[in-house]
Amino acid sequence: MLDNIVKVVKDAGDIILKARHIQEHVESKQGQANFVTKYDVEVQEFLYRELSGVLPQAGFIGEEDDGRDDRINDGYCFIIDPIDGTTNFIFDYRHSCISVALMLRGEIILGVVYNPYLEELFTAEKGKGAFLNGRPLRIRDTRLEDGVVAFGTAPYYREKADETFRIARSVYDKALDLRRSGSAALDICYVAAGRIVLYYELLLSPWDYAAASLVLTEAGGRISTMEGRALSFDRPVSVLAGNKASIQQYFELF
Repeated sequence: MLDNIVKVVKDAGDIILKARHIQEHVESKQGQANFVTKYDVEVQEFLYRELSGVLPQAGFIGEEDDGRDDRINDGYCFIIDPIDGTTNFIFDYRHSCISVALMLRGEIILGVVYNPYLEELFTAEKGKGAFLNGRPLRIRDTRLEDGVVAFGTAPYYREKADETFRIARSVYDKALDLRRSGSAALDICYVAAGRIVLYYELLLSPWDYAAASLVLTEAGGRISTMEGRALSFDRPVSVLAGNKASIQQYFELF
């Protein structure tokens, strides 16, 4: 089943690569600087249609319908972000991805995160490990002082800004450097790949982290809320992702 899902996701990536005149097709959603393009909708509709052919009994939760499917807890359910990093996409920043997770009875069992610009494909299946373009990923216990920390800021949650940057200032004193990329799914996968030592964001929706969370845990990493609780996949939560050492250092700081 993974191979079939990967094919669908890669085909959806072609829609992103062929997009033109993106800024002419932007609409605002609820909240400040919260955008959707016609391509977000087109990619999501393509994924819904093609993935239904792969697994007809599955339900769907996608960013661009902001809906809920009751099968999230009692059957198969895809959790989809058609373009994670929409603002990057609008401005041709070329750091965006497609994120597809498959749940079974409330547990993530498969995750695919694909950056079509770099042709980087992160995949994971429950109990079978995590991979980048077929190469196994295994996280190392790199400490904050030996790596780069990434964080997220959602401009439509402006009330979180002060706390976000307060944490960033404290972490900056420990880490080699900080990054803010604009794609939570890629940042979490980058932790799994050893490119980032720690990632945090004060509020994310399940489609932002569902697939990447499995990539990270299957690579041996850790992910939770910023309070150390298990992630929820039916509502927005904070996210803290890292390895054993970096997570421990974070909680020692705060």
